[in-house]
Amino acid sequence: MARMRPGQQLLDDRQGRRAMIWIMAIMIFLTTLATALGLSAQSAGRALDRQLAARLTVQVIEGNATRRDAVVAQLLSRLRASRDVARAAEVDRARMAELLEPWLGEAGLDADVPMPAMIDVDLAQGDDAATARVEALARTGSDNIRVDRHATWLAPVRGFIGVLGWTALGLVVVMASATAAVVLLATRSGLDTHRGTIDILHMLGSTDLQIARLFQRRIAWDTLTGGLIGVLSGGLVAAFLGFRLGTLGSQLVDGVRLQATDWAIVAALPFAFVALATLAARIAVLRRLARVL
Repeated sequence: MARMRPGQQLLDDRQGRRAMIWIMAIMIFLTTLATALGLSAQSAGRALDRQLAARLTVQVIEGNATRRDAVVAQLLSRLRASRDVARAAEVDRARMAELLEPWLGEAGLDADVPMPAMIDVDLAQGDDAATARVEALARTGSDNIRVDRHATWLAPVRGFIGVLGWTALGLVVVMASATAAVVLLATRSGLDTHRGTIDILHMLGSTDLQIARLFQRRIAWDTLTGGLIGVLSGGLVAAFLGFRLGTLGSQLVDGVRLQATDWAIVAALPFAFVALATLAARIAVLRRLARVL
């Protein structure tokens, strides 16, 4: 039977290795979920910005139905003639009545009760200058016209999505810091456990850097093994949640999905943690040996 090398004996702790692998798997599983949350929030924020920046709703508030219809016809003609407008269409009034019925009841939808006309406007460009021009154009000719920007009344939703993104980033930073702390503690424990063997290696001519490399290789392998377990598990959970969101059929969640570049970032997490763990192990070993010897 071949004899084990001193470096193998130094870190031959199977029980400790199994614990380290599963700790890393849990850490990277949670990091994967946090990263997926952050990337999804970023994607959703961009999609929401694109959808809302170029959309307006114009209300014609006129009690006289005849005058209201005339104002709507003139307004649609002006809007559709503008180069800043990609589409302008009146909201179906029967559909509006269906939406208002739960709040107003059937009596509130009587034909004698005035109901404002609403026009959905999609802009060719969503910049502020184009939006201001269309708003001014819409208000021309009547004082009973109100223009609402979708981005304004959905601003709280956009703000919440931004908070989710920053929270996810904070969680990733916390998990990375916790991983580095675990590696530092595990490395110091290994140094204390194998103090005698390390002294012998020093007497045989091994340098601090060579001993540090022994710890680095073992920590890197354990982190990579646990990282692959964690990222695969986390990726499956993230994919399942994304699929479930997609079945809702809501425009607000259409952008909450990971793109190819996002999945590439998620797949790179184990290797990023390997680099972090290797660096932490190297620093821990060299500092401890510098103080002891």
